[in-house]
Amino acid sequence: MHIPTLQLLIDNQDVETSDYLEVRDPGRFADVVGRAAQADANHVDLAVQAAHRAFPGWAATPLESRIERVLAVADLLESMVDELVPIVVAESGLLPQEIRMEIAGSAFATRDNVDAARVFLQVKRVEDDTSWVTVEKKPVGVIAGFVPWNAPIVLMIRKLAPALVCGNTIVIKTPPTTPLGVGTLLKRAAALFPPGVINVLHGGSDTGSALVAHPLVRKISFTGGGKAATAIMKSAADTIKSVQFELGGNDPAIVLDDMDLDAQMPTLVAGTFHRSGQFCFAVKRIYVPRAIYDTFFEKFSAQVAKFRIGHPLDPRTTFGPVNNAAQYRYVQDLVARAKDSSATVVELGEPVDPDTWQDGYYLRPVLVKHPTPDQEIVTCEQFGPVVPVIPYDSEDDVIAMANDSEYGLGSSIWSTNFERAVGMARRIEAGMTYINKNAQSRLGRRYMPFGGVKQSGIGTENGELGLADYVEYHAINFHT
Repeated sequence: MHIPTLQLLIDNQDVETSDYLEVRDPGRFADVVGRAAQADANHVDLAVQAAHRAFPGWAATPLESRIERVLAVADLLESMVDELVPIVVAESGLLPQEIRMEIAGSAFATRDNVDAARVFLQVKRVEDDTSWVTVEKKPVGVIAGFVPWNAPIVLMIRKLAPALVCGNTIVIKTPPTTPLGVGTLLKRAAALFPPGVINVLHGGSDTGSALVAHPLVRKISFTGGGKAATAIMKSAADTIKSVQFELGGNDPAIVLDDMDLDAQMPTLVAGTFHRSGQFCFAVKRIYVPRAIYDTFFEKFSAQVAKFRIGHPLDPRTTFGPVNNAAQYRYVQDLVARAKDSSATVVELGEPVDPDTWQDGYYLRPVLVKHPTPDQEIVTCEQFGPVVPVIPYDSEDDVIAMANDSEYGLGSSIWSTNFERAVGMARRIEAGMTYINKNAQSRLGRRYMPFGGVKQSGIGTENGELGLADYVEYHAINFHT
């Protein structure tokens, strides 16, 4: 069987290396779905130098010309759907419909960034009788973009589109376990731009460390975990690099006593277990009024029990594996410790094919009943198919519990009373709060800044506020 090989992409040229990493299907360990060249420090330097050389010409390119090329990336995404879906499914373990939604969302995000840039990048001028002042927005330079494994296409686009439309060049480091789909797309996208504008590296932590430390990188955009962000921030300080982080979350869902349990339960379950719980703003803990706790738990369990766990290419499957060994072990250990506590652990869902259960990183979705508010399973970021359900007695108590976290990415309120839900939402310490659905609407995807507070991030992505992370400001004061 032919196994595709993905090379590095530097200055619009494939670059071979002496080291290649096999990418395996997380739902079928025996299947090698591709190989990715691994970059060393020399390759990192070549990529950054290429981006640095390309920067002056790309920065000087008129905005409308930059917009035209970035919009071509959106068209490319839509033309490559059928090619990308099987690649990303095989390397990620995600369901085909999830990848199709991600690619469609990536095309929207690309066009939304362009629309925002048309307004955001306009030069503003004010004047009086003695002088005038302009505030111009200039590109930063070479951007280092770090893409995570759980949604590689859309999270790459959220860096690529704003960086390029603002006039920066970029070096993208792909995720080690899911480099193939995003690398395939980027190679095709790079051909739409002058050489060196887009460069692509594959590799592990050593590759990332060399990229962060490179003196010609002016800004780092990183999506991932807090420990890696801490290391990046320390290294970036040596050369005073700007950083933008979208990090983890421990997103609370607050159920109010007027939630329509029958009508809204499927939506809450989807917001918890979409992508097998492997997305940053998934519901990580659910707070339920004590008076309706047992009824809620019964109805929630009934919905979760409908999941059929198996390989994503099996049409019977509605719930795929987790992506990698480290995450698999982490979630297993969390569940094991919860079982040793006073809480009740309920495992639900059914395997599609029990005989192949050991051939992939398969986990049944887990509900943890009656944990204590300070229990590990409540306070951590699970990033997998497990969620604690915590009873509460008053609105003040639940707000205090929801905010008692080092995280502050997403959150949600579930209620049929609009004014009450909005009032509760405004009391939550988070970058984003959703009401009655743990997801952005089309309007939300266009206008909501995506990012967190506290240890969930620095800066935002999306919209004009997201573009602001990819420019420097230059003020000119002319005395008449």
